[in-house]
Amino acid sequence: MSTDTEQPSETVSPAVEEKLKSIQRARRRRWIFAGGALGILLFAFNYALTMVGFSIHELFYYAPFFAEALDEYFPRTTYFGFLPFIDFMQYVDFIVEQNLFHEAGITLAIGFGGTILGFPLALLFAVLGSGRVTPFPFNFLFRGMMSSIRAIPALVWALIYVPLGGVSPFTATLAVATDTVGNLGRLFTDELEEIEDGPIEAIRTTGAGRIQVIVFGMLSQVYTPFIAWTLYIFEINIRIAVTLGIIGGGGIGLILNTQQRLFAYTEMMATILVILLLIITVEIISQRTRSYIREGDEAMGIVELLKGFPKRMAESLAK
Repeated sequence: MSTDTEQPSETVSPAVEEKLKSIQRARRRRWIFAGGALGILLFAFNYALTMVGFSIHELFYYAPFFAEALDEYFPRTTYFGFLPFIDFMQYVDFIVEQNLFHEAGITLAIGFGGTILGFPLALLFAVLGSGRVTPFPFNFLFRGMMSSIRAIPALVWALIYVPLGGVSPFTATLAVATDTVGNLGRLFTDELEEIEDGPIEAIRTTGAGRIQVIVFGMLSQVYTPFIAWTLYIFEINIRIAVTLGIIGGGGIGLILNTQQRLFAYTEMMATILVILLLIITVEIISQRTRSYIREGDEAMGIVELLKGFPKRMAESLAK
């Protein structure tokens, strides 16, 4: 005797169906949005390459010339009569002949002098830009001044100061100092906004005046990060000083620009090596000092400094 078994039909409630359709519509909208965003990105990318005249054809056309230049960047010789390697003595001869370490000292002086000159104004603007010292909206006057200074790259500040004495180490130092006011002042202001209220109130209860409250209640809490940030900006200013030299501001950058105009690639590489030595040395000292000040932070090693050098140098060009 056989028995018939009925299979129960699976039914989906209207609420579930509506939910599934809503999910599908949302998914389609995301795909449409992603596709539109990708299309806009590709269009903008193509337009940007067109504006700068980027051409794959030119890359292949000039590749042999670049390869020829590389032979001059890295001149070869043989050691012990049979071992081919880079002829470092050509670099050494040019470094000694042009006294590049003296030029590097000028670059260091521009960065250091500009940092010290800009520090007092950066500190003043930072304090006055803090809402704990200057009430809203007057504090934004000083914040706006710092933002305006940061909006103008140091290279442009150097050109603005041309009437004071042309493009020289003097005007380059002024440009670095001005740039320091904007960058360092903003960092100082951010630190002041994060301090604790307890020490400030404790100082006020002693009957201290306004300046005493600022110095002993506020600045006493942030002197350590202030030192660390100043060292960090000093690192940036050294790289800026190199780029200012390229436009005539003196120092090692000026030597690099001169050799580039002469297409003296071996001498350019010797100059770049001195620049690398200068910046890496400053960064190592700064990193170790900041690591010591900020206990618990790990200082960046030499390998990391070398890997990040091109990026940091490129960033400095925009400052």
